[in-house]
Amino acid sequence: MKPYILITLLFTAFSGFAQNTINDYKYVLVPEKFSFLKENDQYHLNSLTKSILEEKGFTVYFDNAELPREVAGSKCDALNVEVQQRKSMFVTNLTVLLKDCQGNILFQSKEGKSREKEYNVSYNLALRDAFTSFDEVKYVYKKSEKIQAQQPVVAATVAPLSSPNASAAAIVNEQTVSASIVGTLYAQPTANGYQLIDTTPKVILNLFKSSMQDYFIAVKGTTNGIVLKKDGEWYFDHYKNGPLVSEMLKIKF
Repeated sequence: MKPYILITLLFTAFSGFAQNTINDYKYVLVPEKFSFLKENDQYHLNSLTKSILEEKGFTVYFDNAELPREVAGSKCDALNVEVQQRKSMFVTNLTVLLKDCQGNILFQSKEGKSREKEYNVSYNLALRDAFTSFDEVKYVYKKSEKIQAQQPVVAATVAPLSSPNASAAAIVNEQTVSASIVGTLYAQPTANGYQLIDTTPKVILNLFKSSMQDYFIAVKGTTNGIVLKKDGEWYFDHYKNGPLVSEMLKIKF
């Protein structure tokens, strides 16, 4: 009986490669309580945050609310808002942060300030002052496939080997679809592998080293798979709406 190899790929796509901006996100999740407050929606800051972000064009939900399928199924498609306070005598100082699901800061406002003595008034004015930074951003949602986030485990079964020393063969699947990425891709070394760019230059694929030669964990936008060498050619194998897709690549290292 010929041996089979079962390879389980665990990996995290790094948002630094994606260079995402807030324009890549449609949704924002607001916590029911900010860390510096003692009560949920104290001074109505959480409700005010939600209201202002909606005015700026985002689709906003409280993170404890019932979420629509597109958000509940992948919270990495939404930004998380955080409001931080810097304590100071006689001045309320608040800063607004928008983070992706890995905690990367995609937007940081200026420090909003208020010298009002009443907490309710002072916190509200400081928050509104911080949000004036959005006037310079001009947020416009642009649907993108760049968003990269921590992805679940991807399991792949490799075809039987003709001998213990043979190289890994193609992934077996009865519904394999063949395709190709047009044009030569140029490999640029990174800390954990390579990023493949076209002549634009635009990052097309991020490759992460594995324990096998000519075998990489691969990320293309929100699609995860593997890049491996078969019969002298490079292929990007991944699943798309059910079938396995095997895309031929022209890579120049």
